[in-house]
Amino acid sequence: MTTITPQLLLKAYSVGVFPMAESANDPALYWIEPEERGLIPLDKFHISHSLRKAVRRQKFEIRIDTAFEEVIKACAALTKDRDETWINARILRLYTQLHKMGCCHSVECWQDGALVGGLYGLRLGGAFFGESMFSRATDASKVALVHLVARLKAGKFKLLDAQFLNPHLEQFGCYTVKKAEYRGMLDEAQDCEADFFAFTGDGDAETVLRLAQSGGG
Repeated sequence: MTTITPQLLLKAYSVGVFPMAESANDPALYWIEPEERGLIPLDKFHISHSLRKAVRRQKFEIRIDTAFEEVIKACAALTKDRDETWINARILRLYTQLHKMGCCHSVECWQDGALVGGLYGLRLGGAFFGESMFSRATDASKVALVHLVARLKAGKFKLLDAQFLNPHLEQFGCYTVKKAEYRGMLDEAQDCEADFFAFTGDGDAETVLRLAQSGGG
């Protein structure tokens, strides 16, 4: 079994490759480099009318990096709508190590003291790689994504990598690019300086919406 360290993982992401497992019970990891990459456009992020209302209601408390490991475990949990996961024990361990190194982050939705939704991902320079999200309350993962986009825009990020296009992400404007084009975009994003913690307005819904929907970076 190949030894994958956090440092090797960062190197892989820097050239457009990421790991996945076949299932939670499979200890092996497989390197993935899609021919077409799913991207969420930071300059044309789409927020539906109903989602704007959900953000404005502020029924969730947004926290950053307070329960990273719990977020990954929630993303890996089997539900009535998901009977398998690509997140195994090695993924959990590696990304938790990267979080402790300051390279991985979680955006969390809390309600009445409980973690009810969120997402996690990895950052390199001005690129953020969204790994997975979960929701235990209506709109929780979607609200977390809106807050992530606002934070990335405020921090001058250039790329939000969703890895694969799927119907859920299409509603936000997710699209695909060929591998060669993606590599150029990734190189450019890594060369710029970005600050994940530049944004401090998670409690201001109007600021979040204005940033998330604004053009440019």
